[in-house]
Amino acid sequence: MSTAIASTIRAAATNYYRPAGYVAQQPVAQRTGPNITDDYERWYTEATPNNRMLLSLRSGIDSEIAWALERLCRLCDNEQFVLKAIPGLTDVLFEWPEWYAREGASQIAKTASLFSPHPDQERRRRHALECLFILRNAALNEPNAEELSNHPRTQPLIFQTLRNLQIDSDANAEFILHAIELLQAVAFKVHVPYRTSQVYLEALSKIEQIAGHSSDRSLIIASLTALTLVYSNPPNITHMCADSPAFSASVRYLPLFVDKPLVDACLNYIYTHLSHSPMAKAFLLHPDMPSVLKLLVSFLLSEQLEESVSLDISGPVQTVPALVTTTRDHELTKDELDELLPKPEPQRCYDWMKTMFVPKVDGELTQVDFWNLYKDVFTPYQETYPALGASDVIKSVNVVFPQAQAMVLPGPVQKFVVRGVDRRKEDTSTDMFRCQWLRSQCGATSYNSPGELYEHLLEHITTDEVEGASEAGLPCLWSTCPVAPLPKASLRAHVLTHLSSSQPLPKHPTQDDTITLPSEHDLYPTTTPTSRPAPPPRKTTITYRRPVLDPPSSCLTALLCIRILFRTSFISSDEAPRVDADHFGFPGFVEDTEGMDEDQESVGDSEKEGERRGRKAFVGVRRLMENVQIRDETLMSWIAEMVDAGIYGTTI
Repeated sequence: MSTAIASTIRAAATNYYRPAGYVAQQPVAQRTGPNITDDYERWYTEATPNNRMLLSLRSGIDSEIAWALERLCRLCDNEQFVLKAIPGLTDVLFEWPEWYAREGASQIAKTASLFSPHPDQERRRRHALECLFILRNAALNEPNAEELSNHPRTQPLIFQTLRNLQIDSDANAEFILHAIELLQAVAFKVHVPYRTSQVYLEALSKIEQIAGHSSDRSLIIASLTALTLVYSNPPNITHMCADSPAFSASVRYLPLFVDKPLVDACLNYIYTHLSHSPMAKAFLLHPDMPSVLKLLVSFLLSEQLEESVSLDISGPVQTVPALVTTTRDHELTKDELDELLPKPEPQRCYDWMKTMFVPKVDGELTQVDFWNLYKDVFTPYQETYPALGASDVIKSVNVVFPQAQAMVLPGPVQKFVVRGVDRRKEDTSTDMFRCQWLRSQCGATSYNSPGELYEHLLEHITTDEVEGASEAGLPCLWSTCPVAPLPKASLRAHVLTHLSSSQPLPKHPTQDDTITLPSEHDLYPTTTPTSRPAPPPRKTTITYRRPVLDPPSSCLTALLCIRILFRTSFISSDEAPRVDADHFGFPGFVEDTEGMDEDQESVGDSEKEGERRGRKAFVGVRRLMENVQIRDETLMSWIAEMVDAGIYGTTI
């Protein structure tokens, strides 16, 4: 048919389907309003048997067919496109793909090896490819998928394509890909019983070969997805085999974590494969089973998104300053005593009070303590230097300290006190440079620096060398120092070890200026600082990591695969109690080995060996699985159960 005739038919068809009141489109420069493409004009999508595109497809004119298919390729990518809305469109779209699957591919292949295809054959091949593309895209919409799954020509087209076309030919790759993706949309209606035609079995075998041996990533993903959907139907499970090429390919491509679509297809097929109990038991004997289990756990960890959380669990902490100025009651020195003894009473008592006490408004001492302090000092010298009596000493307080007075406090037990005075205090920090020579009996006052104290000690060594000298040398008379006598030069160096530094020891930058007490009732400083209870830590912070989001669907599929392997490895009916004398009559499986033949025994042995290998594999991934964190408590309990089983897996 000439181009002029084709143009006349197209114009006539267009005029025939113009609605009432139609106004011809003006040039672009003269248009006003929105630009509406012809793909959405009513006469192209009108639901009638004489639809414009349907008539073009049935016309047999290549240009008309190309025009209609071009618009359908754009229309099919729309949820509003419904095949059954145009009666007869579905049947027309099947004609070209069926021709190509039946004879077109073989005809083109004969000449394509030496020469380029004939233009007519290449045009028909393009029509077939576009028709199958339209069916595949339309099947993504649920109403179209339902119609195609019930259409009697859908499954024969798919299986005939897979059976007749060469799967390793680049010319057929796109057509086979569309056919497999169309199979995915109608797989829920595909039932391949155990006894079926050879066409279906060969088609499934071709899909497994594509998945196992093809180098085309798109074909691999499409084949694994189609097999997953087909084998999800219970009647089709009987066609699965443990050594299928598709399963080997899924295991081979599983480490490619960065390729999410490919790994997702592999995980879905592995899960479908392992969901069949005989396949799961057979996989336990697979040499790659431990590696696959480790890969599944590693995939969970790779998709794990965590955040660091810090929790402060510090309790109340009691602290005191590290440097505390302490005081002690003044004790009468030897020089002070030598000065007081020759004085007559009561002047000696007055001077003694000025040395030992200070006025204090709220100060209070018992009269007994006051008298004992005086008596303990001067009674030993009573024969040479007579002392005052208790009443005279107490009465003398008011003479030295006018604000003080002796009184009796009323109460059930009367208390005799001296109020208005207190013991003189000494700062213990001055003891740092106090001389403790002569076994702490040196009467010298405290010095201001270690240098002054050292000069004083050298004087002791010079004056005392005659008194303590021996053949071995001079002894160290510092407090309770147990060092044996030393030569004079060595003793001068030794006394340096008893001197304190005028500068405090340097602290670490993180060291605080306070000291933590074991409890709020403890005191500081203590007489036994090395034996005090250990104080609580200043700040106790627990830092841990927790999952931020729920794992993606691919991780859940991987977890289900791990769970199936775990249940297959650890849950065995052979370990259930049996009703016999050896099991104490507990109910369970009755063990009958008399009628068991050698084949059944071998099957049982292989299953036990598979369980043993599975348990060993879970023991090997236990530490890796301990790092898996899932927000869902139920799924996390699965992980905890498998980790616990991995600890005792060798004994279960």
